[in-house]
Amino acid sequence: MADTKPTTQKTLPTDVPPEEFLATIPERSRRERGERLLELFRDETGEDAVMWGPSIVGFGTVRLKYDSGREGDWPRVGFSPRKGAMTLYGLTDHAELEPLLERLGTYTRSVACVYIKKLEDVDEAVLRELVRRAYRLALRVDA
Repeated sequence: MADTKPTTQKTLPTDVPPEEFLATIPERSRRERGERLLELFRDETGEDAVMWGPSIVGFGTVRLKYDSGREGDWPRVGFSPRKGAMTLYGLTDHAELEPLLERLGTYTRSVACVYIKKLEDVDEAVLRELVRRAYRLALRVDA
């Protein structure tokens, strides 16, 4: 028998200020990378940051509709200062961004995320353009 219960979205916006979250990161270098990304994403999106769940700093909101029929909200772009690498969200969602990703520098990726170990490993100007363009392109998804 198929499960017909609606799924509840697990990662939702919270009222925790992103600066407060970043201040709780014990490793100074990881905390500082998070603070730099907060400033960079804020500059390039023009949005105030919002915490999504306990560890994702998001900017803007996009309504996603999945092939399964499920829908949910997600940040247009965002990041999480995880222990292994900075995880960046929303930067791989559009084919138009591939040329920028090719110029970004040293990173790894999955279908939905870009992983950066050190910000010094990427070209900041390219990262800024990537965030700015990904944020704008996310508007098309929400149309």
